[in-house]
Amino acid sequence: MSALPKRKIQQGRRNRRRSHLALKPRQLVACPQCKEPRLPHHVCPKCGTYNGVEVIEVKDKTKRKKE
Repeated sequence: MSALPKRKIQQGRRNRRRSHLALKPRQLVACPQCKEPRLPHHVCPKCGTYNGVEVIEVKDKTKRKKE
């Protein structure tokens, strides 16, 4: 047999424990190059720069549609 709780956990105690489990909105910052919103400490998906250096080459959406 596995272990069982000795007492029923009260609703208030359970809810206080779960108070930190709610989803929080994502914090976005403006890219210094293109001013588009991006996640902090991530490469900008619009221009491909990180810390002022272009690290990935991003294709334009107009070129993708033509191909």
